Amino acid sequence: MISFAALALGLLASLWFAGIPLHVGGLSGSIEGGTVPSWLSIGTGGLLVGVSFLFTSFMTDHERIRRINDVGTRLPSLPAVRDASVRAGRLAGVVVLLLVVATGYVGPQEPLSNLAILVVWSGWWAGYTMSVYLVGNSWPVVNPWRTLAALVPTPGTRAYPERLGAWPAVVGLLGLVLVEVVTPLAEDPQLLATLIVAYTLVTVVGAATFGVDAWFEQVDPVARVFHLYGQLAPVQRTDDGLALRLPVAALSDVRLPDRPGEVPFVVALLWATTFDGLVTTTAWADAVRVVVGVGVPPLAAYVTAMAGGFGLFLGGYRLAAGKARDTADTYVTGGFIGRWFAPSLLPIAAGYHLAHYLDYLLTLLPVLGAALASPFTPTANPVVLVLPGWFGLLALAFVLLGHLLALWVAHSFGFRLFPGVLAPIRSQYPFVVVMMAYTTVSLWVVAQPFTQPPYT
Repeated sequence: MISFAALALGLLASLWFAGIPLHVGGLSGSIEGGTVPSWLSIGTGGLLVGVSFLFTSFMTDHERIRRINDVGTRLPSLPAVRDASVRAGRLAGVVVLLLVVATGYVGPQEPLSNLAILVVWSGWWAGYTMSVYLVGNSWPVVNPWRTLAALVPTPGTRAYPERLGAWPAVVGLLGLVLVEVVTPLAEDPQLLATLIVAYTLVTVVGAATFGVDAWFEQVDPVARVFHLYGQLAPVQRTDDGLALRLPVAALSDVRLPDRPGEVPFVVALLWATTFDGLVTTTAWADAVRVVVGVGVPPLAAYVTAMAGGFGLFLGGYRLAAGKARDTADTYVTGGFIGRWFAPSLLPIAAGYHLAHYLDYLLTLLPVLGAALASPFTPTANPVVLVLPGWFGLLALAFVLLGHLLALWVAHSFGFRLFPGVLAPIRSQYPFVVVMMAYTTVSLWVVAQPFTQPPYT
């Protein structure tokens, strides 16, 4: 089956044998990161433990929990999106895609002046992604690849192999992040444009082969990321149009399908965001120097860390799901419990994304605006914002908030799945432990000073 994974692996293989130097992470070389004291990170982790017990000890009324999550059903509804607005959104998505590709090839080749670089990393992956989980998921409308795929005639499509489930999207997501951190995509506009063109071709051909709905619901990693993040947003799509919900409240209604790869994709989203920040820390730079010093190729270190970290994150979650079956003393299978609780990890992923990328977005806003005003002319003197030192504390706050919201979602899931009081609370103990482990890693990464890793 055609998937982005094949493209990513092919590109990595070509880099390995061609000996192209590795480059890590975004435009981070243009940004000065602040340092957060380690004691503050540790203290915040202790606070998280205390709040965990508060959540699991005091809110035990099933009906009250349900009423809190259903507050959105009593908030004012929003008007439905009109067909004209949908068509305008689809056209805008395709126009932006074409403009990004054009400026990647023929625009200024300086990263801080190139519209493709700035739109993809700062405007889209940082800013637009935030809008998806903070406001609402507009990606089904503006997704240019879905719009293009829908225009391709499909005289006959093949049935998507259900045994694969979401696993191609898992490999695609991890491959995307790995390609981003080991190649100069954030410094080479033409390489970025080439990868976007290749991604477009693979996506359109794949959707034409297996059907647009099957491709974007199960295979395409970008569509799946935005779909999951959109479940956190206060604006939700309903049969009657749009509705307002409390933030993350809509997650209480999310049930992952019983098919392969669904839980691993949620864990992959959490790990991919963490890995993207990990590779910009001084600790990672020191570790890479050590392993390269004993003869390990740099690329092998990145691939091993990506795969190994994902395995640890997924193994820890599956272990927690199995233990939850024991602590809740239930006949419900560990696999079902794992699927039931998996969406509670999404607030942690979103909190870390916000912590990792908000300063990145704000810092590059001036140059993004300049590039939008004149996409084919180099910016004479690119200016970036310099954020105050205390801004780094917000990153810890976002990680903390994501963890607290994740605890609430897990608490809600426990009381929806199990009867009584003790079983729902006991079912959460293993997940609280694994969430604390995830969050501790995120807090440690956020607290580290940024650096440009070796072998770039």
